[in-house]
Amino acid sequence: MRAEDLSKTLDHTVLAPDADVAEIEAAAELAVSYHFAALCSLPEFVPLIADRLRGSDVKTCAVIGYPDGSGGLANVRAAEQAVMDGANELDVVMNTRAMLAGEFTLVRDELLRIVRAVRSRAANNARGDVIVKVIIESPILDDKLVRLACKIVDDAGADFAITSTGYDGRLATTHHVEVMRDALPERVGVQAAGGVRTLEDVQAMISAGAARVGSDSAAAVLEELLAADGGSTR
Repeated sequence: MRAEDLSKTLDHTVLAPDADVAEIEAAAELAVSYHFAALCSLPEFVPLIADRLRGSDVKTCAVIGYPDGSGGLANVRAAEQAVMDGANELDVVMNTRAMLAGEFTLVRDELLRIVRAVRSRAANNARGDVIVKVIIESPILDDKLVRLACKIVDDAGADFAITSTGYDGRLATTHHVEVMRDALPERVGVQAAGGVRTLEDVQAMISAGAARVGSDSAAAVLEELLAADGGSTR
């Protein structure tokens, strides 16, 4: 795979609770330099990220409901605000507590409210399409619940399902990606995230069916590919 093709499958993530403005600015510079698909961080950094990425081919992505999706209506408000602040994409954490408790209607209704609110806000602000991706935390679900979570994502009208946050050691596997890809219609993409840090990891996830990959080591992944090819991105 060419570096320019791989870069557009990669989201660079900065989710550390102690991340500061300097770190976000450095991440934005990296994202622009490497032409990543998106730079993903917490909602409070969206205005800064959107400003730093303006005019580039990199999307601004806000992670909503991190880490467990239990914010309820606060997540709806956070999603709307992120769109108003300049987010082109949202990574929304599914309410995993409710999912594990069997409250599937609650999970679906929460996601549906977020998706509808985002679509409405984007239309009202003439923002164009805002991609909504839902993190289902597949590492803490069995395959049956993973499939059900994927159905909920589809029913809510989201654009992608993401394997995991990586929080508390929740790591993506190729098996998760394969189950999700099989459970979802073609219109809904699969993103692998959570412990995906090497070129080998990324290639395995793409081979399993992932269209996007989130990583806090996206630059290192690209440099690994370039080193193998004897080239440079910059």
